[in-house]
Amino acid sequence: MVDFLDHIDVLILKELQKDAKLTTKELAAKVNLSPSPTFERQKRLEREGYIKRYVAVVDPIKTGNGIMVLCNVSLKHHSKEYSRQFTSVIADIDEVVECFNTSGDYDYMLKIYARDMRHYQDLVLGTFGELDCIGSLHSIFVIGEVKNTGEICIFAS
Repeated sequence: MVDFLDHIDVLILKELQKDAKLTTKELAAKVNLSPSPTFERQKRLEREGYIKRYVAVVDPIKTGNGIMVLCNVSLKHHSKEYSRQFTSVIADIDEVVECFNTSGDYDYMLKIYARDMRHYQDLVLGTFGELDCIGSLHSIFVIGEVKNTGEICIFAS
């Protein structure tokens, strides 16, 4: 799919990553194109799946999420059943905002927001503790965030 992006498509995607609330007219001015073709390109990028969705970036601290945890998870056994059980439960836990199936020492890495340590402890002992498929957890508490743009690199063909 990336082969079909030209430099204008790349500019549109970069600008929308910075500010998804840009009007078509504002976006067109930023990419040096008239509004009509800008609108058509944006709609094509949506249709073709380059733009998955539009979201508001919410401040976790202001919304009561005092800690961020990166939690590495190892399953008891590598089986489809355990993997399905784990991923189906994780999908419904609001505190888990990202889940990655990883290689190496752990099977999954979770990005979790919690109000405080008690909240995280309840999540670990209650929710995760109920899952028979989990072999071990390794929690890393984030002290500070150095960079989090939410933007990905985009390359033209």
